[in-house]
Amino acid sequence: MEKREFVASLVAGGCAGMCVDLTLFPLDTIKTRLQSQQGFYKAGGFRGIYAGVPSAAVGSFPNAAAFFVTYEYTKSLLGAGGALAAPQVAPVTHMLAASLGEVVACLIRVPTEVVKQRTQACPSSTTYNMLLATLREEGVGGLYRGYCSTVIREIPFSLVQFPLWEYLKTLWSWRQGHTLYSWQSAVCGAFAGAVAAFVTTPLDVAKTRIMLAKAGSATASGNIPLVLYDVWRTRGLPGLFAGSVPRMAFISVGGFIFLGAYEKVRRTLL
Repeated sequence: MEKREFVASLVAGGCAGMCVDLTLFPLDTIKTRLQSQQGFYKAGGFRGIYAGVPSAAVGSFPNAAAFFVTYEYTKSLLGAGGALAAPQVAPVTHMLAASLGEVVACLIRVPTEVVKQRTQACPSSTTYNMLLATLREEGVGGLYRGYCSTVIREIPFSLVQFPLWEYLKTLWSWRQGHTLYSWQSAVCGAFAGAVAAFVTTPLDVAKTRIMLAKAGSATASGNIPLVLYDVWRTRGLPGLFAGSVPRMAFISVGGFIFLGAYEKVRRTLL
C-alpha cells in the first residue's frame, strides 16, 4: 500500500466514522436501553438521548480509521499475488481483511463503547464520571470488559457485510458498464449493513449485557453462550432480537453514510 493510499484510507475512514456515530447516536442509545437487563424505561427511556456522546465523539475517528487502514492494507497485501489474488476468491480476501480490521479497531472501540453504553443506561451520570467510576472499581481491565464478545459480534458482522457490499458493487458496476458513483456504493452499503445487523443482533444483545453487568456477576465474566441462554430463558426469542429494529435502522442508514462517505472522501483524496 502506497503512502497516499494509506493517508486516504485513514482520513476517509475517520471522517466516515464520525459522520455516522454522531448523526445516528439517538438510535444507538435506544438500542442499548432496549437490550439492557433493567429494561428500556428503567434505563432512561427517551430521556437523555445523547448521554454518552462525548465517548463516541472521541473514539469514532481513530476507531474507523484503524479499521479501514487495516482493511485496505490487508486487501492489497492478499491480492498482490498467490492463491488469494484470483477474482473468484475475492470474497475470502474481503472476509479476512474485514476480520483483521475488526480485531485491530476493537482495541480502540471497546473502551469507548463501555463508557458510552454505561452512560446511556444511566443518563443521570456523565461520561467523565462513568470513566472515573469504571477505572476506580475495575481498573483499565474494566474498559476492555466485553472485548472478546465485541470481536465475536463484529467478525460475523463483517463476514456478512463487506463481502456482500463488494459483491453488490461489482454486480451493479458490471450491469451499468462503469464504476459506481458514491451514492450507489452507499446504497449497496445500506443493504449489506441491514442484513448483517439483523443476523448478528443476538451477539449484540450478549455484548451489551456483558458491558453493562455489575462487576463480579456471572454475566460480567463474558460467557456468551451463558448470557444468550439466560436471555432466552427470561425473554425468549424476542429478547435475543431486542433492539433489532433500531440496530438495523442505525446500521442501514449508517452503512449508507459510512461507506458512501468513505468512498467519496477516499476518491477525492486519491
